[in-house]
Amino acid sequence: MAMVGLFWIAEGDVYVGAKPFGATRGVRLTSEGVVALGEGQSGLYLWEDVHALTVADAPVRSLLRRVGAVTNVALHMAMNAAAMDTVPDRATDTPPTLMVGVETPDGAHELTAYVAAANGYSQTEIDLSRALLSRLTEGAATMATTLAAMAEWGRAWEDGSSRSAERERLLREWVDR
Repeated sequence: MAMVGLFWIAEGDVYVGAKPFGATRGVRLTSEGVVALGEGQSGLYLWEDVHALTVADAPVRSLLRRVGAVTNVALHMAMNAAAMDTVPDRATDTPPTLMVGVETPDGAHELTAYVAAANGYSQTEIDLSRALLSRLTEGAATMATTLAAMAEWGRAWEDGSSRSAERERLLREWVDR
C-alpha cells in the first residue's frame, strides 16, 4: 500500500484519500466508476455518467501543520503518562477529511474521504492529483489505461509511500497517459 498524491493505492485498489476500514467513509475508483463507501454514503457513479471529478479541502503541508502534529502526539503521550481522565483523548479525534465532488447528469454529489497524509499534501501533489482526477473523466480509454497503470504500480509497490519527487513523477506520468 502506498500514498501517491491524494491517492491511496493498496493491492491494486485505488482510493481518493485514505483507504476506508469498516464503516469509515471513503471513495474508491474502479474500472466501473466512482464508488462511495462507508456510513452515510454509498453508491456507484458509472464513468459514462461522470462529467467532473474534483477534490476540495485537501490540507496543504506546512511547517505549522507539522508542528501541530508533533504537538498532538506529545500532548497525547503526556496525558497517557499522567493518566488524566479529565482531558479529552486526542487519539479518538477523527482525522481530517476531504470532499470528493462527483458531477453527473443527476447533479453534483459530495462524498467524504479521510485524509491519508497526517501532515497534509504538497501543493504540487494536490494540483497534479486534481489534474489526474479531471483526466479520468475524459473518456473510457483514458480512464481505463490510467487506472490500470495506477493499480499495476500499486500491486508492484509494497514498501509504503515513496519520496516526494517519485510521487510527483508518477502523478505526471499518469496525467500524461
